[in-house]
Amino acid sequence: MTVELVRVDDAFHFEATGTSGVALHIDGATDIGGHNLGARPMEMLLMGLASCSAIDVIMILNKQRQVIDDFRLSVEGLREKGATPAPFQKIHITYKLKGNLDPDRVKRAVDLSMDKYCSATAQLRPTAEITYAIELA
Repeated sequence: MTVELVRVDDAFHFEATGTSGVALHIDGATDIGGHNLGARPMEMLLMGLASCSAIDVIMILNKQRQVIDDFRLSVEGLREKGATPAPFQKIHITYKLKGNLDPDRVKRAVDLSMDKYCSATAQLRPTAEITYAIELA
């Protein structure tokens, strides 16, 4: 896996392109001179965690012939205050699903993602306590 990062302006706006060829914009906060033209690097870590687990859960539920009408995740990360670097200490994921879903199968799919399949979870777990909840509608 390879990523290329190119500076877009004279501040902190970057364009990153990975092996997929899809460009993502990254920028710093305005209080450090950024322009809010992209996601923050630490936000991208949480986005990676969310999407990694979401892919796992959807694949597992599809194999079980569960019908997903809507799928959303909310991720909240708490970083170490006053530290440099300031890693995540706690991360909470809320899985929000709608459809013709067996609650036990959904829980099992989330458990498998978090405990076995999600590489992003494996990266973050050594430094952060990761918890989650499931909401079915």
